[in-house]
Amino acid sequence: MRIITFLLVIWLIFPCHLQGKGVGATVEPLLLYKANQDKHCHQWVDSVMYKLSLKEKVAQLFIYTIAPVDTKRNQLLLREAVDTYKVGGLLFSGGKMQNQAELTNRAQRMAKIPLMITFDGEWGLAMRLRGTPVFPKNMVLGCIQDDRLIYEYGREMARQCKLLGVQVNFAPVADVNINPHNPVINNRSFGEDPVRVSEKVIAYASGLEGGGVLSVSKHFPGHGDTDVDSHKALPVLPFTRERLDSVELSPFKAAIRAGVSGIMVGHLQVPVIEPVGGLPSSLSRNIVYDLLTDELAFKGLIFTDALAMRGVSNNKSVCLQALRAGNDMVLAPRNIKEEIASVLEGIEKGELTVEEIEAKCRKVLTYKYILGLRRKPMVQLSGLGLRVNTPQTRDLIRRLNLAAITVVNNKQHILPLHAGEKQEIALLEVGEPEGTNVLAAQLSRYVSVVRYRLRPNLSEEQAVLLRDSLSAYKRVIVAVSEQRLAPYQPFFAKFVPKNPAVYLFFTPGKMMLQIQRAVKAASSVVLAHSYGDDVQRQVADVLFAKAVADGRLSASLGGLFRSGDGVTITPKTPLHFIPEEYGLSSTVLQQIDSIALEGIRQGAYPGCQVVVMKDGHVMVNLNLGRHTDAKSARVQGTDIYDLASLSKTTGTLLALMKLYDKGRFNLTDRIADYLPFLQRTNKKDITIQDILYHQSGLPSSISFYLETIDKDSYKGRLFMNRRDATHPVQLGATTWANPNFAFKKGYFSSVGKDDYTLQVCDSLWLNRSFRKEIEKKIAEAPLGVKKYVYSDVGFVLLGMLVEQLAGMPMDAYLQRELYEPMGLERTGYLPLRRFPLTEVVPSSIDHFLRKTTLCGFVHDEASAFLGGVAGNAGLFSTALEVAQVYQMLLNGGELNGQRYLSVETCQLFTREMSKISRRGLGFDKPDPDNPTKSPCGSKASAAVYGHTGFTGTCAWVDPDTGLVYVFLSNRIYPNVFNRELSKLEIRERIQNVIYEALKK
Repeated sequence: MRIITFLLVIWLIFPCHLQGKGVGATVEPLLLYKANQDKHCHQWVDSVMYKLSLKEKVAQLFIYTIAPVDTKRNQLLLREAVDTYKVGGLLFSGGKMQNQAELTNRAQRMAKIPLMITFDGEWGLAMRLRGTPVFPKNMVLGCIQDDRLIYEYGREMARQCKLLGVQVNFAPVADVNINPHNPVINNRSFGEDPVRVSEKVIAYASGLEGGGVLSVSKHFPGHGDTDVDSHKALPVLPFTRERLDSVELSPFKAAIRAGVSGIMVGHLQVPVIEPVGGLPSSLSRNIVYDLLTDELAFKGLIFTDALAMRGVSNNKSVCLQALRAGNDMVLAPRNIKEEIASVLEGIEKGELTVEEIEAKCRKVLTYKYILGLRRKPMVQLSGLGLRVNTPQTRDLIRRLNLAAITVVNNKQHILPLHAGEKQEIALLEVGEPEGTNVLAAQLSRYVSVVRYRLRPNLSEEQAVLLRDSLSAYKRVIVAVSEQRLAPYQPFFAKFVPKNPAVYLFFTPGKMMLQIQRAVKAASSVVLAHSYGDDVQRQVADVLFAKAVADGRLSASLGGLFRSGDGVTITPKTPLHFIPEEYGLSSTVLQQIDSIALEGIRQGAYPGCQVVVMKDGHVMVNLNLGRHTDAKSARVQGTDIYDLASLSKTTGTLLALMKLYDKGRFNLTDRIADYLPFLQRTNKKDITIQDILYHQSGLPSSISFYLETIDKDSYKGRLFMNRRDATHPVQLGATTWANPNFAFKKGYFSSVGKDDYTLQVCDSLWLNRSFRKEIEKKIAEAPLGVKKYVYSDVGFVLLGMLVEQLAGMPMDAYLQRELYEPMGLERTGYLPLRRFPLTEVVPSSIDHFLRKTTLCGFVHDEASAFLGGVAGNAGLFSTALEVAQVYQMLLNGGELNGQRYLSVETCQLFTREMSKISRRGLGFDKPDPDNPTKSPCGSKASAAVYGHTGFTGTCAWVDPDTGLVYVFLSNRIYPNVFNRELSKLEIRERIQNVIYEALKK
């Protein structure tokens, strides 16, 4: 996907030209395409070709290497190459930037045709020139996930190259380094994954060429899996063609398809393609022409690797052979005089034709033109260093280093670490004294840090003492800035602390292989690659989730970690806690997974969320199953569930408690004093307290929706106690319904308009006047004696009471006073107003009333006919956010240092209990006298309070043990009559496991 993104970017800059060829299509290099659209380019090339002799045309194909030193001998060599032999380009070896700039200007002045200045800057100018910006090596960059940064790096390199008068950078390295013993490529490669290497190659090359500098991908056909340095000998690639296609050739193919303009051929022996033993790929026509030019259809400039390297230099007439093989430019031959003469002799003998030389020369001149060499460019010498090393450059280097930080693993979610004044950690520093001072200072912003320095070659007695000291801390951070770890191996061989240890490597990743045993036992390992101040600060911030780390390993690290390993840490990464540190057994808690999964297997619900908190910390956070069927989305922690009657205590009761805090009512007040439509009815003396206790005499429920159904639109009865042809829809164990009815005219509209403002489902809008019908139905309902009868009707009235006292809709009041200040982003009514359908879990399929899948619309009909915001139901949320609500109540009205309710109000509402039932003030409680009817597990203490919901939800708080337990599911999907959740006692059994996990 990232490859496609970058191709689109570049194609927008330089439209890509496709030429048909056989069954495929040739991608013309982007720079070449641009040149071919410029008529002045053709004219310039023709005019230059006309002036050149054959020898000069041959010389245009040569790149001469010279040191950037200003000595008389070097000046003579430069004059000989440029003035005498008239080479086409120069490559400067290592030295000082100012010297190279001065020699470049001198060389361009004496050149007949502007010189193509090349550079070997795989990790920036600093690869060859002292005092220039140092960028990270490619293996480090390979850890970065955002390829836009790699593109930006390519653009910056193009800028620096142009300032220095360079038109060609021999980069990027496109080798896939899957051999950890490779002596020459290694960290010059972007990694060992061909796909990711391809993405990085394209991003970097696109940046270079987008900035007007020719990129040269190397070392074709692939130098990554060798254990021989081609500078010293000829490596062999003993692989099948299938293997080459899938690994070595893969990045080059991708680069060609992306329209890169340059490829360098390495000195490699590839028997499966070139049968002549000992013939390097750079001299093989089978590889350069047949494979690269013909089969892979590369039309850009082909360079040889340096021909002075021992992997090729023993061959006679090496430049002639290289040009015959299909290369366009030969790099750094040992004796330029002899090699030019050898090529001319080869032409005379018919080994190479004049037409071939002219075609190559024309291609070179074309690229010179498009790279700005139609006139001689001069380097501005004054202020060059300042213009190369800018604040923007340093910031880019900083961002690249930070983006490469990789949290390699994170066992038991030990990261993020927990901040706080009471937290104390040990910092064991391995390296130079004060080498990780910045890290220690940044860590101290979050916790109390006790620093220890591991000295090399400790005696056994000293090592035991240090290990014993570290064992006293719950968390140990090991910061390694030393690359040579042999003197520390005896200590780490026995350092396997019982408490979690986090290792930070401010070194290349392979250094951790020196202390493998300790690293393998670590709870988390962070690879920072380098120990610059910015990196140390960032790593400290990442440990506490105050900064982002999303790197992935670009290459395997022995048997410790594999390429691609990595964990993303962001400021939204939740804290995890080790249950044993809070008096719980993690082994016992694992039974929760089994019970919850049993419910899914038995069809009790499609999926669920389970959260258990102890002393304010999350001990269990499970997201299991799917939204609906096996093909639907997997349940995520951010998915939103219909809470059903759990809305009573998570919504309505919270609002009432807030209003009670503000002195807006008393529990003994008559609700009719606030709701006038009840004043002249038999409900006029009902108190708010009676309703909260569910002992007001109000009926359990009223089917308000029946008022909207036209009784003349169906025959017979609407409901039956058995199924028949007229009543095919099951609503309960013994209730079947006739769905073939019509609504009364005037109640509904298929779209929201005018007075039709109450959305019941996707295409059903109810007239807002229906609220008066609901009030009328409640006023007219019979009133029973004051005994315990669970009543939705009572909480519908409490919802109306909230709105009357708050002077605004209840959802708006809760959002303003509680949810938003508490940071509950996914809790609220009418979720589809804020979230896409894909993030809301479907509740049920309503075959009877609304005749649609209910997703984002409350299942409860009473709430639905009040527009989805009602006192009895309508709230949607996630298990984690529901848990935060109940943790706030457990804390006495406080959460994360902010107070939302008074301690007194929380104690009153959560502790008071009816004298005639198990009910509290709005909250449900265990029933120890009748365990079979208790809503809780049998092990729950009498102090527990909370509630359940019809859709398969519950939330329980135990103030005695500091426990909060939340279970959310959609057990009524697809059918409301599914009773398996209750039959299997899933919620109760999970609650019992939590108590069993408490350490005695």
